[in-house]
Amino acid sequence: MEEFNIKDYPLGQIHAFDFDGTLTRRDTLLEFIRFAKGNKAFLLCFLRFSPLLVLMKMGLYPNWKAKQRVFSYCFKGMPVAGFNALCRRFAKEKAGLMRPKGVNKIREVLAGGGKVVIISASIDNWVEPFFDGMGDVYVLGTMVDEREGVLTGRFLTKNCYGEEKVNRLLQLFPERTQYRLTAYGDSRGDLQLLDFADESHYRPFR
Repeated sequence: MEEFNIKDYPLGQIHAFDFDGTLTRRDTLLEFIRFAKGNKAFLLCFLRFSPLLVLMKMGLYPNWKAKQRVFSYCFKGMPVAGFNALCRRFAKEKAGLMRPKGVNKIREVLAGGGKVVIISASIDNWVEPFFDGMGDVYVLGTMVDEREGVLTGRFLTKNCYGEEKVNRLLQLFPERTQYRLTAYGDSRGDLQLLDFADESHYRPFR
């Protein structure tokens, strides 16, 4: 590991964590749909969109577009208040999805005075409640659009994936030379963030 002097970084140390797969054992979009809609509706949704998901995995269909279509099919027209309550219940009842080593690392960083940023392609409404009570944790996720308190089924921001993870981090902390960045990820959607960091860890909590 490259030696550094923390005094060279006025903003200190920032630790950026991917969420799905890195801090969790499974993808939370699918888990959330199953939790919210039940097994039967989840299966019907999966069967309906499976050809699209195969194309996405092959790189023949945009990741964000496939994800937005699935999200819209499942949640378009749902009141935001009810959706947020469901997200909080999901985080509480599915806390076991979190990898203990990852949670311990976050607590260690916070205890040492570092900043923690969760950068995820998942919807921030259900990511944020997983970190309630942990202290000052920033969550940068894909944000959903709403009109008059109802979900439109569209995304308000770009899918927080790939280069967008770097962009969102720089929106929050633009003075890149003023902090030392450590990043944690587990998939190709994290590669740009890992390359951008001073120190990177690939699949560290398994």
